[in-house]
Amino acid sequence: MRSAELDQLLCQHPPFAALGAAGRRELSARLVPFGLPGGRPLFKAGEPADALYLLVHGGLGVFDGAAALTHTLGAGMCVGETSLLGGGARHRTVRALRDSELLRLDRAAFEALLQRYPAALLQLARSTVARLQPRARDHANADAPRTFALLPVDASVPARVLAMQLCQALEPLGSCLLLDAQAGAGRSADWFAEREAQVRFVIYLDEAADAPWRQRCLRQADVLLPVALAAHEARPWPQLGDPALARHRPRHLLLLHPGHGVTLGAAGRWRAMFSGPLMHHHLCRQADTARVARLISGHGRGVVLAGGGARGLAHLGALRALGEAGHAFDAVGGTSIGAIVGAGLAAGWPLAQWQARCVDSFVRGRPLSDWTVPIVALTRGARASRALRESFGALQIDDLPLPFFCVSTSLSGESQRVHRHGPLWLWLRASSAIPGVLPPVLERGRVHVDGALANNLPTDVMAADGIRHITALDVRAEISLRTDVDESATPPWWRLLVRKHQRPGLVSSLVRAGMVNGETAALQRRALAQRLITPELDHIGVLDWKAWERAVQAGYLAARQVLQDEQADAPA
Repeated sequence: MRSAELDQLLCQHPPFAALGAAGRRELSARLVPFGLPGGRPLFKAGEPADALYLLVHGGLGVFDGAAALTHTLGAGMCVGETSLLGGGARHRTVRALRDSELLRLDRAAFEALLQRYPAALLQLARSTVARLQPRARDHANADAPRTFALLPVDASVPARVLAMQLCQALEPLGSCLLLDAQAGAGRSADWFAEREAQVRFVIYLDEAADAPWRQRCLRQADVLLPVALAAHEARPWPQLGDPALARHRPRHLLLLHPGHGVTLGAAGRWRAMFSGPLMHHHLCRQADTARVARLISGHGRGVVLAGGGARGLAHLGALRALGEAGHAFDAVGGTSIGAIVGAGLAAGWPLAQWQARCVDSFVRGRPLSDWTVPIVALTRGARASRALRESFGALQIDDLPLPFFCVSTSLSGESQRVHRHGPLWLWLRASSAIPGVLPPVLERGRVHVDGALANNLPTDVMAADGIRHITALDVRAEISLRTDVDESATPPWWRLLVRKHQRPGLVSSLVRAGMVNGETAALQRRALAQRLITPELDHIGVLDWKAWERAVQAGYLAARQVLQDEQADAPA
């Protein structure tokens, strides 16, 4: 690395910048460059803190224990200075996630510099304290994915065509370079580092039976992209046979479909070839490639829809306003009625058609009208289950064109459950099972009820998926119950028939009791959204399904207002 480049790198860190030009020259002379292959540990927890490291190229993972990845470090970041400053042992293990180039500063040189330049010690202490402070997730941080390994399962996959399409789709986000076995044959690690430094993204294409190149692709990539033709028979990936090479790398399975629709059941068959965390994407048309490019590079746009009973039909109006303004989404998530509305969006159904089906199913269909003896719940749940079955049929969550999740609450000791696989209708039914009103969903010994109890606005789940821009539709309204009578016991039934006093009804009490925790959680998660839409719905009850038109209109107007405010605040 040239001296000017090294000085610029050092200036990015306040402690090194505080050394001044002379101090940085002295520091540069003491830094020792070395390479660390992907998968190798830089240091392990419990080892003596004998040096700090500056990452020039590549990626590092910080682990709590042997396998729990806490966060990642990208090029230009420093590691090891906290434990070095404390003078003790390493607190965590740091391992190279890909081939990396680093600069090492030994303890003796570190302490000598701090003695000569006390201002650097002050800056280092401030940086350490700042790092320990809790802060919101920064989606634009330095460790955002930059390099991708495209790994076709066999030669039948048009991998080069897809790689070129991905390059083109990434260009609006930053310059992109495609490297194959021919271009990279016999090249040194420095050559690859130079190419990565010249562009924003690099796609490493493995389309030849070249074992050394395959290993290079695996070591260089921040993200692994296994690719298959969805309609073909599922088979394992030879490139991912060594788990050490693929460990802790995000994996996005790309399934190519020959027509314009998803091949049902394909995702489940191909996902069975993998173990561990894996996201999958269906590519049917050109727009899908652009969506995948945004998601894998950390520029995805997601929408999260909250639960709220009949008020949730406001989501339909908000989505219509967003669509009219040209806003599309790469991923969808929700809870309860928000999950139901969001599932139609993730399925790619025209919004007007989906709104008509929602009105037929949840307004005219009266899914909460099959009352029964309240041993388990006030209703049997058969009408609600039938309405969801008729709307979604045998569709699996895996087969939705857009990535989708819904949230339920497990009463079997697990609290929040996030559902990304399995029968869509079943987990929508679980996500909307208001305790006491609808019977819970019983599955493999577990009891699932309304997701609003655990997470009514799951923006945190969406953010954990790496979605950079989140639009949250929160249908929170006043849910407090009021009365004009003081009593601790219900009077005889015949007196209740005379509506002299205002008393909360059974269903209203159950619904609101189930939503109190969800409303509190929604307030806490609103801050994670880059765009928040909250319609005025105080005039609509939780079970006031007949007011659906007013709810839809309120959602539409609220979204229009938010978009207008965004446009007014945008720089000229």
